[in-house]
Amino acid sequence: MKRHVLARTVAALGVVSAVLASAAPGGAANGSLPFLLSRALHAPFVDFATSGAVAVDLSTGRVVFAHNATLPLRPASNEKLAVTYAALTALGPAFRIETDVLGEGEQDGSTWHGNLVLKGYGDPTLSSEDLAALARQVRADGIRAVSGEVLGDETWFDAHRTAPGWKAAFYITESPPLSALIVDRGAVGRFTSHNPALSAAQKFTKLLARAGVRVAGGATLGAADDAGVELASVDSPTLAAMVHWMDKVSDNFTAEMLVKELGAVQAGAGTTAAGIRVVRAQLAAAGVPLDGVKMVDGSGLSLIDRMTASTLVALLRVMWSDPSMHQELLASLPVAGRSGTLHDRMRHTVAVGVVRAKTGTTDNSTALSGFVGDSYVFSVLVNGAPVSWTASRDAEDRFAVALAAQQLH
Repeated sequence: MKRHVLARTVAALGVVSAVLASAAPGGAANGSLPFLLSRALHAPFVDFATSGAVAVDLSTGRVVFAHNATLPLRPASNEKLAVTYAALTALGPAFRIETDVLGEGEQDGSTWHGNLVLKGYGDPTLSSEDLAALARQVRADGIRAVSGEVLGDETWFDAHRTAPGWKAAFYITESPPLSALIVDRGAVGRFTSHNPALSAAQKFTKLLARAGVRVAGGATLGAADDAGVELASVDSPTLAAMVHWMDKVSDNFTAEMLVKELGAVQAGAGTTAAGIRVVRAQLAAAGVPLDGVKMVDGSGLSLIDRMTASTLVALLRVMWSDPSMHQELLASLPVAGRSGTLHDRMRHTVAVGVVRAKTGTTDNSTALSGFVGDSYVFSVLVNGAPVSWTASRDAEDRFAVALAAQQLH
């Protein structure tokens, strides 16, 4: 992000922080915007005390509503907004993730004497079609036989399959196993592999045979040595395309894989902890307030995660104000009544096609943070034990619709 843009944005954030207290809805006149926004959140089965909300006029920076603005709350999938920002700024929208086939040994005529290594670098989109393309490239190198084995190398990331603070039930059901080498999101027939790198190596071995390359030794796990020769390579879609999809459908797996990718590329360690340190550093450099914020994963599934409504609004304003980030942000957010996780929400209201926002849902949190046209930026976090999905989503939708109606005046 350009420094002069950052300076203006950080200055605006200071104004927001200074007026948070005076924007509280207490005493607001009936029918006023603060009154309507407060009333939207005062609903049966929604705990007002464990909810937080902020709405800011984008043109003036004026806070039009604030309730528990700096209260640390579980953000659910609104955590993915932080990952989106960090990935786009630290890696760039054109960044792609490579998957390689490396040869260990040497080629003699049509035989490769030694092993082939299928090395993953964390592509969450890697597919069987990609492996087939790799197999055809190996065959195009003139190789028809491999004397050794196919090794699946997932050492770009650590071996942890989940992130800290996840419920045990989240493994597989909310995200496939995390691995630097995983194909088809770990799907093997009707099941999800618990050893995705080995499954990838086995699948690649079969696709090599289909391409006309016979492997004598089968498939196993391993790590490439420094003497390996690149024989084939495929690239992921652009990072921009991956975060657009991640945010539209709220994909936990992509978020967690990108966090580890951030750690591997920027910090030399493909771990969730290293990636989160990169995320926090990117937010801090942009002037996003981190008081009360605790991030331990990328998806927001963790029971340990905490964010504030004011932090999320500040982050969204930073992205909105950066010309290089603005369009990527808008392309990533679901649109009310039309796309992604908002396709069936706020229908038949003035918010349709106007509100763009990131949703979030867990057993103890729901969230909605985004924009109302080019008029308002907002964030609503609702926590509970458990939270009522229907009641909290209705409250969030009423909040966004009230802002959309105000935009028409």
